[in-house]
Amino acid sequence: MKKTKIVATMGPASSDKETLRKMFLEGLNVCRLNFSHGSHEFHEETIKTIRELNDELGYHIAILADLQGPKIRTGKMTDNGINLVADSEVTIVTEDILGTEAVFSINYSELPKDVHSGEKILLDDGKLILEVNSTNGKDEIKAKVLHGGILSSHKGVNFPNTNISMPCLTEKDLKDLDFALAQNVDWIGLSFVRSAEDIRELKTIIDKNKKIAKVIAKIEKPEAISEIDEIIKESHGLMVARGDLGVEIPYQNVPLIQKMLINKCKSHAKPVIVATQMMESMIDNITPSRAEVNDVANAVFDGADAVMLSGETSVGKYPIEVIHTMANIVSEIETFEDIYNKPEAPEKNQTRFITDSICFNAVRLSQRVEANAILTMSFTGYTGYKIASQRPKASIYVFTSNRQILTQLNLVWGVKGVFYDKTVSTDNTIFDIKALLKKEGRLKSGDLVINIASMPIESHGNSNMLKLSYVE
Repeated sequence: MKKTKIVATMGPASSDKETLRKMFLEGLNVCRLNFSHGSHEFHEETIKTIRELNDELGYHIAILADLQGPKIRTGKMTDNGINLVADSEVTIVTEDILGTEAVFSINYSELPKDVHSGEKILLDDGKLILEVNSTNGKDEIKAKVLHGGILSSHKGVNFPNTNISMPCLTEKDLKDLDFALAQNVDWIGLSFVRSAEDIRELKTIIDKNKKIAKVIAKIEKPEAISEIDEIIKESHGLMVARGDLGVEIPYQNVPLIQKMLINKCKSHAKPVIVATQMMESMIDNITPSRAEVNDVANAVFDGADAVMLSGETSVGKYPIEVIHTMANIVSEIETFEDIYNKPEAPEKNQTRFITDSICFNAVRLSQRVEANAILTMSFTGYTGYKIASQRPKASIYVFTSNRQILTQLNLVWGVKGVFYDKTVSTDNTIFDIKALLKKEGRLKSGDLVINIASMPIESHGNSNMLKLSYVE
């Protein structure tokens, strides 16, 4: 069983049940619903299919609802494309007009108030670069074309030097969020996060709706990097969204930021997803480029909880094959011993010091005795997150009576969630779950396992017990 999880974006190429079934069987762990595309009706049908397959296969594939966020785009262009010539001046207006080489529109009315002279405007993922000459502060910006080219309709606009006042949750996002929460999705992806307050706002809405969806902060703005520690504390996980991030900051900085974010997330026991262009050539080709293979491999070496596919599975020609290929790469890299066993000793002033100490010593012990598995009872899933963050080579099984966390845990590195609602005694439970895994063929007689539990077991309290034993 591979430990690094695979997230795949749903779309026309992966919407039918049989295709999705094969993707599940090839190693898919999390289905991403991209609310930048597709209707609520399409997403609802996809969710229904995912849950039907979970029931049929006995899986716990998670659902990630990815909100569009405040994505600024150009308006419609003449002939669906205009030629912006270097050193020419162009006018950008907030009124919805048909764009020409002289003037075109954007969909954000407050931009003339936000930008200042000398700031850069990047169009179409940075392919075209403008510099602000002046703004009237109301509805019009004058800009010089630094790097020209063809600008098509509805292309993305980025502002690496500008503090955009647009709220993180747009009206569209709020409608999509209501829908996603009504569908009881597992994870919510928040796009273009700039501060910890953005995360708090989303969590408040989730709490008011009495839902337990967890929040993934998508890191794609320079403002987020400057406040990353607070963002990590407030969120339940991160996505390294390298597409917009690589436009908003110098592209050569992205690899180091990726490594930094992964390390910080592991230290905080928060899952982290590496996303964008991981296997993009497989949208049209049956095999990946060698650079893409190395990219996926490096994400695994860095310690990412999950690697993500976008267009490869949503609109690509080979959605099943790309899951198979990515799973093969991940599995091969996971034979490298140096990626395992990274325990971090807890500090005494931590609120979960006892649980954290138990998890730390479980991982250390698993390495020392070469244990086959670490088995933990958990009601919140916390011990699963904590053990996974220290990357034991031993398999991690989280037994829980809380059905709501089973699918959430499917995003977390190395974790396999198992529903279990018997609480006779600690000793009986330990014996029972070992027998269950043996019956399923996941363990065999003579295997060494480490059990983590709370005593008394029915209290659902902090983990305070560690036991090493053989499977009989």
